[in-house]
Amino acid sequence: MATKPVKLYRSRKERMIAGVCGGLAEHFNIDPTWVRLLFVLFFFLGGSALLLYLVMWMIVPQNPHRSR
Repeated sequence: MATKPVKLYRSRKERMIAGVCGGLAEHFNIDPTWVRLLFVLFFFLGGSALLLYLVMWMIVPQNPHRSR
């Protein structure tokens, strides 16, 4: 039995700025707060979290389905 691959989308429901962290959280089935905290942590540790966020904002499509 083949399973349908899950695509990565920016979230329409769990969004604060662009839905990138919410989309990652939905994709991995975790709480979006943890993803947001990881982005903030990597930002303050000198990582390129801001650049990664901006690139994902431009590349990852928004979820075409309206979720409630």
